[in-house]
Amino acid sequence: MNTYKIRMGTVGDEPFLWEMLYQAIYIPEGEPRPSKDILTEPEIVNSLKGWGRKGDTALIAIGADNTPIGAVWVRLFDELNKTYGYYDRDTPLLGMALLPEYRGRGIGKALLMEMLRKTKEAGFGGISLSVDPNNPALYLYEKLGFKKIGVTGTSWDMLVKF
Repeated sequence: MNTYKIRMGTVGDEPFLWEMLYQAIYIPEGEPRPSKDILTEPEIVNSLKGWGRKGDTALIAIGADNTPIGAVWVRLFDELNKTYGYYDRDTPLLGMALLPEYRGRGIGKALLMEMLRKTKEAGFGGISLSVDPNNPALYLYEKLGFKKIGVTGTSWDMLVKF
């Protein structure tokens, strides 16, 4: 049985968000995971560097023992400070991941649906993201209304409009 809760993230969750950013990097089955040094690459480090600025919002899924098991986050970027999946300065960019042992249980869908609701309530017109087209998460994004708007490298840039 799924026993988890979703709570608002805080600045204190930043170390867990970095772990989730690492977990969000899609690695094809059977391939080795890259070193965590990948998080220092400019396009990746921008995803969370300086977490806690205006507009940064995270939701954390916590297990029955109150430990974090997954997260979804959005933040705003601009032309001078952007990362994969950037659409425009008025559209928050989404990141999300679950610890591997919690995937496939509906927790990611619950996190994403709550973030879509909160972002819409905050007055934004949509959310963008970047996803590898081979990542199983693609089906969740499509199911919740995200549409492919471009390709950056091997990943799809996607957008949902409210």
